[in-house]
Amino acid sequence: MGRRGEHGKLALKILTGNADRNIPFNDLCNLLKQQGFSESIRGSHHIFRKKGIAEKINLQRDGHQAKPYQVRQIRFLLVKYGTSGAF
Repeated sequence: MGRRGEHGKLALKILTGNADRNIPFNDLCNLLKQQGFSESIRGSHHIFRKKGIAEKINLQRDGHQAKPYQVRQIRFLLVKYGTSGAF
């Protein structure tokens, strides 16, 4: 399956909310980049921004995983902006 399919599966996994502690950090970053977010890195902080989305996304690693509260923030943004086409 191609990268788009993998990103779709990851987005669905995030939306279901059943695996917030089990989302690989790199996969989450790649999903955001694939969705058109620009990334800047300052120390351990990966900051993502995108025109049309007011919130900035600030991610940090928890080992190889994304932090669960940050996955919940991404879910909120997927729900808020996903249907408008901005996400």
